[in-house]
Amino acid sequence: MTDLITPSSIREHELNQALEALFYGFKAVVARPDAMLAEQGLSRVHHRILYFVGHNPGLSVNELLGILGVTKQSLNGPMRQLGRLGYIQTRQDTRDRRIKRLSLTDSGQALETALSGDQRARFARVFKQLGAKDEQAWRRVMNKLADR
Repeated sequence: MTDLITPSSIREHELNQALEALFYGFKAVVARPDAMLAEQGLSRVHHRILYFVGHNPGLSVNELLGILGVTKQSLNGPMRQLGRLGYIQTRQDTRDRRIKRLSLTDSGQALETALSGDQRARFARVFKQLGAKDEQAWRRVMNKLADR
């Protein structure tokens, strides 16, 4: 018996192609930063912390937990490591001393710029090739996938 090609099987194939494009696109976007991080014994979670702290100076630990959607326990180790390496610094909030405010040190900012700069350059090249309309469509798809 031969396999029938149905509209649902065609659609499933198209959706599988979208999943594969996402997989390979993501792999390409993170490859160089992951290699740079690995040289220092760091991982992608460290990059996410550096990125969000760097782009939200003065962020509290609880705010960072909310952004990343992780537990305090899972954030604790990477944060300590980034602090030991001199990439992140904490200070007490001026109004509530129980709150720790986070910021990047100069070396933390330099690392974040190198890691994310590679990714921004990749996006800039692709968006320039595809044009503003395709860039806007991509942003809409990503925001919908993230339920934003």
